[in-house]
Amino acid sequence: MSENFALLGAGLAAALQPWNLLAAFAGCFLGTLVGMLPGLGPSAAIAILLPITMAMDPTSAIIMLAAIYYGCQYGDTITAVLFNTPGTGAAATTAVEGHQMARQGRAGTALAISAIASFFGGTVTIFALALVALPLTSLALRFGPPEFFALIVLSLVLVVTLGSNSILRGLIAAVLGLIIAMVGTDPVMGLPRLTFGQMHLLDGVAFIPAIIGLFGVGEILRNLENPKGSFEPVATSKLSLTRDDMRRSAPAIARGTALGFAIGIVPGLGTIPAAFMSYVTEKRLSRRREAFGTGVIEGVAGPESAANAAANGALLPLLTLGIPGSGVVAILMGSLMMNGIIPGPMMFTEHGDMVWTLIASLYVGNVILLVLNLPFIPMWVSILRIPYGILFPMILGFTVVGAYSLANSRFDIGLMAVFGLIGWAMRKLDIPLVPIIMTMVLGPLMEGGLRRSLEMSQGDFTILLTRPIAATFLGLAVAVLVVPPLLGLLRRRRQPVETGSGA
Repeated sequence: MSENFALLGAGLAAALQPWNLLAAFAGCFLGTLVGMLPGLGPSAAIAILLPITMAMDPTSAIIMLAAIYYGCQYGDTITAVLFNTPGTGAAATTAVEGHQMARQGRAGTALAISAIASFFGGTVTIFALALVALPLTSLALRFGPPEFFALIVLSLVLVVTLGSNSILRGLIAAVLGLIIAMVGTDPVMGLPRLTFGQMHLLDGVAFIPAIIGLFGVGEILRNLENPKGSFEPVATSKLSLTRDDMRRSAPAIARGTALGFAIGIVPGLGTIPAAFMSYVTEKRLSRRREAFGTGVIEGVAGPESAANAAANGALLPLLTLGIPGSGVVAILMGSLMMNGIIPGPMMFTEHGDMVWTLIASLYVGNVILLVLNLPFIPMWVSILRIPYGILFPMILGFTVVGAYSLANSRFDIGLMAVFGLIGWAMRKLDIPLVPIIMTMVLGPLMEGGLRRSLEMSQGDFTILLTRPIAATFLGLAVAVLVVPPLLGLLRRRRQPVETGSGA
């Protein structure tokens, strides 16, 4: 343990070198700016800037790309809170409560707690990376296809049951998301399914145009029904955190950090399930569940800390196993390989200086991000004072650019428009958006895990029950799905008896 801290200290000294410090600052600044544009998330930003880093020293290049990664996440939080136009699934979770806080004149509070929660989650997980890298890696190695499938099932059940006020409406949204996730080419047979002859759908429904449409365009259409404005108390919005805000947020931040890191180290899951799981956990543990969806601060603090913790945790399988923990980390892996560095078990011995410098730079970047963004929160909040007639066309223009820029495809703009109508209709029908996004992301992973599990067992479904970890996850999923309705049924049966005896 002491050796690890010594190596981390040496990495911190290297990360504070002028060129590396400048790379971290540039990455945080550019990442925040790009993250504020709907649709241009970390993947797009890193992909666009990757050629620039080829002329840099490999260590400075990977530091800058990593800084862009978490800088984009906070920039995306800004637009998610202010305009309800998240560019990633993790920010979509923050938007559920954060945007409602903005509508109540508490946008500054939402952005401040987001920055603090992200900083805490990132800082704690950086030390966790240094302390428990190898033990956690051995645990992740025990996750085969059955365990992946069972964990995803548990995540979806939690979202459906705890992420919405109505289980039926949650199931409707989840099924719709699974149907959308099935669009594309069958991964085993190689045949198109649900594409309706559209070549653009052979690779599936593009996630970014879909999420921009559901949240961004859908929100614009909803607000157009109330042209008087939905940000009425903005003039009183201040950068302030009360003692009660911190008291309610602190446990959520701690839980989100632990949950996010545990989910992040599992390859393939990433920040989206971590944020969603944190949100539904906070809702389940809260004494005022009915208030969720109206601007509850712990619904912002938990997911933000979980997302940043998961982002750092996703680096663990990359550095120790050579397996990217998420799509963005896969791009980081590509940048390492372009510099002749092969991630994996030998990386700590062959390129140990770079690894520890990268881990230390995550802390430096989090400090830069906190110092860089907290003073600018009043400026971000002041954007809400722009008249609707100017603000909404600007937002719509950014969403169109964001949807088009990913693949330079007009089809994606049409896709965004269609999902905008779906998002508007779901709001009108009071159907939650979180389950549909969750299933769109995890649906392909769930299908892949199930198919690989059946290939391992030659079609025997009992493999899901004979492996302890998978069976535990599935048992928890059944309990979460069945126990609450049974308890509700028992309460309804007891009420007439108690009423009769009282009479």
